[in-house]
Amino acid sequence: MNKDVHVAFIGNPNCGKTTLFNAFTGAHLKVANWPGVTVEKKEGAMRFHDKNYKLVDLPGIYSLTSYTMEEKVSRQYILDDEVDIVVDVADASSLERNLYLVLQLIELGKPMVLALNMMDIVEERGMDIDLHRLPEMLGIPVVPVSARKKRGLEILMHAVAHHQGRKPNDRIEHQHEEQELSSKHRHNHHKDCVVVYSDEIEDKIDIVEDALREKYGELPNMRWHAIKELAQDAEITKKYPLDLPDVLDRSYEKDIIKQKYDLIEEIVQEVLVNKDKKTQATDKIDKFLTHPIWGVPIFLAIMAFIFFLTFTIGDIFKEYLVEGIDFVSTNLTMLLDSIHASPVISSLLIDGAIAGVGGILAFLPNIFILFLALAVLEDSGYMSRVAFVMDGIMGKVGLSGRAFIPLLLGFGCSVPAIMASRALEDPRDRLKTILVTPFMSCSARLPIYILFSGMFFPDNAMLAAFSMYILGIVVAIVMARIFYKLDKPTEKNVLLIELPEYKSPNVASIFFYAWEKVKSYLSKAGTTIFVASIIIWFILNFNFDGMVNINDSFGASIGKFLAPLLIPAGLGLWQIVVALISGLAAKEVVVASLSVLYGISNINSSEGMSYMVSQLAQVGFTQLNAYVLMIFCLLYTPCIASIVTIKKETNSTKCMMFSIVFQLIVAYIVSTIVYQIGSILLN
Repeated sequence: MNKDVHVAFIGNPNCGKTTLFNAFTGAHLKVANWPGVTVEKKEGAMRFHDKNYKLVDLPGIYSLTSYTMEEKVSRQYILDDEVDIVVDVADASSLERNLYLVLQLIELGKPMVLALNMMDIVEERGMDIDLHRLPEMLGIPVVPVSARKKRGLEILMHAVAHHQGRKPNDRIEHQHEEQELSSKHRHNHHKDCVVVYSDEIEDKIDIVEDALREKYGELPNMRWHAIKELAQDAEITKKYPLDLPDVLDRSYEKDIIKQKYDLIEEIVQEVLVNKDKKTQATDKIDKFLTHPIWGVPIFLAIMAFIFFLTFTIGDIFKEYLVEGIDFVSTNLTMLLDSIHASPVISSLLIDGAIAGVGGILAFLPNIFILFLALAVLEDSGYMSRVAFVMDGIMGKVGLSGRAFIPLLLGFGCSVPAIMASRALEDPRDRLKTILVTPFMSCSARLPIYILFSGMFFPDNAMLAAFSMYILGIVVAIVMARIFYKLDKPTEKNVLLIELPEYKSPNVASIFFYAWEKVKSYLSKAGTTIFVASIIIWFILNFNFDGMVNINDSFGASIGKFLAPLLIPAGLGLWQIVVALISGLAAKEVVVASLSVLYGISNINSSEGMSYMVSQLAQVGFTQLNAYVLMIFCLLYTPCIASIVTIKKETNSTKCMMFSIVFQLIVAYIVSTIVYQIGSILLN
């Protein structure tokens, strides 16, 4: 039986690697335009010319050092003997940045093919790449591809099939006549090595190679191991310690990096034609979007515009869904009455299932518009700029701007946001980021904001909801600052992040991304929210004596017992307490619970909202109470899925329990302060 060919896909963040991987395997991975998207290796399979290929999508990395979790995963996998060939996906429009990883991979000595992606962008800028000279200088096959347009895929796989199992070409054509003549080194490495260092370093490499060979035998990638010994790579020096004090007298990492970039500059000058012919629009745009003063206000203005679209356009379509839910509820009620259905069954279907799930489905247009807008920002290349702009602010709280990436992801869902913290090098930074990420306002909270801002702030609904997102960012930053002060301050990590060139968002990609989120939302409505609605209906209609009035139910008893604790925060209604408890399953369930609690079959209709406002007004629930409720929902303990993810990422039950209690306390304190100050000012 033929052995599967193992192909490792690797490349810088934003190079289109995951898009290319999807084009081959059909895997549904998120395709975004900022670092940290793929935090685990993803596997896929395909068949090419009667042979099976196992493809692995490794995390986007800048180098093969072992500082971040992403780099460790990628390097370890490539060093594994299981890998038959490496496909390095490089952004042709940012060739200079991408070549550093290319040179590191070549030094590993693995069979390798370079896939030059985004060639269409190079052409748009009036530039060209000499595809004959580049493979001569690198000694590996170079194949131009377009992942988005699915061009060059067949040729790339043909190169993979042809070169798997082969070592890089030993005939390198640098044409370094001057360097060769001036070199006094005993070996002419210019004939067989792509990266040739100074005579001093080359002499040391030879000595270290001999020492490694004598002590550990013939290692694979011997030259690479010797270079890593000189760079004092922690993993290699621990695994293969050497006693060469005169040779390994210091770390030569900076020297090695500098000389690599000297070669990169030489390659770019030789193969990139018309590099300066066309002024890049990106630089002009970045003068404004990454401005040290105006960068943050522009980001906030962009987010405000997104919420304007979410409310205005989303509400137009929401009205149609509300009418549809009304139609279903009315006709189902008539049907149940006509067949003389049991009151229990009628209540279960109308007050439980329809009221709970229907109340959530009405927000579907708003959710879709929000994710569509965020996908446009990601695919255009703007999101990485936000991390760059926020680096200064994050630095003041002891975190790198890279820590803002998980926070940005938190606007969508806390689960992938928490997982994205793996990109942080410092374990303490990771833990602090994990603890504050749930303060970011995820999409599950949006239905709560839309409902209560629409009911109590009809003229300023968008501003009321947008303020929750700003407050979430502020609280996350403040808490990170407090953690920083309590923790022993460490040296601040310098932010290293690629700012990809701006490009027109791919329509298919952004709609695919938004549709995936909508499917997830619908799936949650049909499972978690449906089950939670039924449970809420049960505890609100039954006690040990059977079906009873809602005021005598299990839910009422639980709510009345806990309600006094929330009186200082203006949330002392037992119905609110029950809704908040149900929100631990999923934050959308808060809305579903309120529908069941107040017996409103369509809480999003004008009649349903008016009825609920009147019911709350009777017990003194005002605009201030509504705003505080939104704050509490923003800050209190995240959903079960997020809690489980925190446990998994920290590998600590203690950290998970701390997160639960910590966020509940923060929510209570902030809500109480706002309510008490608001009460004083309004009175």
